[in-house]
Amino acid sequence: QQISWTPLLVLGYLFYLLLGAMVFQLLEKQAETHFRDQFQMEKLKFLQNYTCLDRQALEQFVQVLMEAWEKGVNPEGNSTNPSNWDFSNSFFFAGTVVTTIGYGNLSPSTVAGQIFCVFYALFGVPLNLAFLNQLGKGLNAHLITLERWVQKPGRAQVQLSIFLTAGTLLFLVFPPLVFSYVEGWSYGEGFYFTFITLSTIGFGDYVVGTNPNKHYIPVYRSLTAIWIVFGLAWLALVFNVGADLMEKFLQLKWHKPDLNLAEGATIKLEDEPEQPRIHIPS
Repeated sequence: QQISWTPLLVLGYLFYLLLGAMVFQLLEKQAETHFRDQFQMEKLKFLQNYTCLDRQALEQFVQVLMEAWEKGVNPEGNSTNPSNWDFSNSFFFAGTVVTTIGYGNLSPSTVAGQIFCVFYALFGVPLNLAFLNQLGKGLNAHLITLERWVQKPGRAQVQLSIFLTAGTLLFLVFPPLVFSYVEGWSYGEGFYFTFITLSTIGFGDYVVGTNPNKHYIPVYRSLTAIWIVFGLAWLALVFNVGADLMEKFLQLKWHKPDLNLAEGATIKLEDEPEQPRIHIPS
């Protein structure tokens, strides 16, 4: 007898969202209130130290700073800061568009640039998905090749372990070390940026190559964009495997097989040669 697990999956999904909302509110709301009060105190101290300014003038200057930040101009430093739209940074931005990461720290400000961005994404996002799909098929074929190498019973999961270990080191463990060294972040901040980027969440609170007080090599952000593309393919395949395993778990948990069918299936499995136990979706 087949029991539909779709309603349970919907309820579980909503419960997961509610749980996340409660935890984020618990962890972040008090800190936000503290930072807001601290910012208001700093503005008050600034007005007390510079009596030639009034509150309205200060609020206007703060608005100018916010508009500059929204346009991708870092208020720190001076006019000699490197351009956000040199070729290396533009290449990095193009990568964030087609991969739908969208950090939000930089966006086109001209009408022509905005129109071009729309059409660029319209064709670029499907192209990126096709590229990642093809890259994922290549990784999947590599896993199948590894599986054929492993012939001993009980070791059919070795190729998956190799895939997960190598990918974790290459895309999640080593890159934060580089970002920590170049950007001056802690390892935790670098790992946070790495996962938020490769999962295409892309908050924009941490972005490489944006500190005006540091001198980056010209190809730094371009190399980062290439790392992002291959990291996306790897993590997308990992997520795909996780989703496939979760669906199978739900189907097995809520499926009550008929005993006669189960006995027939057992006999059939005994007659057939052993098949690979792991299914890696393309």
